[in-house]
Amino acid sequence: MTESVTRRLVDLTVERIRALIQEQQLEAGTRLPSERLLAAELGVSRNTVREALRELRSTNVVVSRRGGGTFVRWQPEPWSENHIVQPLRGLMAGDPGYRYDILEARHAIEASTAWHAALRATEADKEKLCYCFDATLKLKDSDDPDLAAQADVRFHLAIAEASHNLVLLQTMRGFFELLQSSVMQSRQRMYTRPPIFARLTEQHQALLQAILDGDPARARREVQDHLAFVYTTIKTLDEEHARQARATRLPDDEVNSKDIPS
Repeated sequence: MTESVTRRLVDLTVERIRALIQEQQLEAGTRLPSERLLAAELGVSRNTVREALRELRSTNVVVSRRGGGTFVRWQPEPWSENHIVQPLRGLMAGDPGYRYDILEARHAIEASTAWHAALRATEADKEKLCYCFDATLKLKDSDDPDLAAQADVRFHLAIAEASHNLVLLQTMRGFFELLQSSVMQSRQRMYTRPPIFARLTEQHQALLQAILDGDPARARREVQDHLAFVYTTIKTLDEEHARQARATRLPDDEVNSKDIPS
């Protein structure tokens, strides 16, 4: 087989895997079939599938975990990337403290999405919420914090979808990438501490149960308590990190004392 034919076959396989993801509406964090099964389904060799997946990883369509398979990544919508996310990302790059503004915005928005989700969630919505919650448990020990963060945020976005309020949903979608970044930063410290992770899991489960029970007041209270806990925990960990950094920093007068005449 010539190089050009191999190239076209890989490109075609890339497009067919993309189509499979879209047609089956695979959510971020969903595991794709194995290379062997994909090769059988698409009628190509495993080497072709492997090359196609490599290209899909390079364009952030999928992510792979060593020994764990290949998973779908979330793809931001162009309108939200250009008009909502980009200016806020610039602010966060200049001052990471802006993530506290994001948490405050989540507090206001998600109190409403949780309330309406408890009132309006269909059986299909509830099934999806349970699926997303289970995904956060399965990925808690993931060696890819980005993938684990997506599962966490996806749970909260599923609540917005269950609210059936298009304005709230589009606002949450616009925040998605920023929320993902915020959660990923906090996961690296919060979710590696078993007591903190246990609290977060309990809070997610309590929020889920309030929605499943159709109790809007309890759902709003649970999400507010959850985000308040996240806010104070991140604040405490940031202060702890700053203290440690100061403790290891040598004073300028000690560093430069040899250059100062006696």
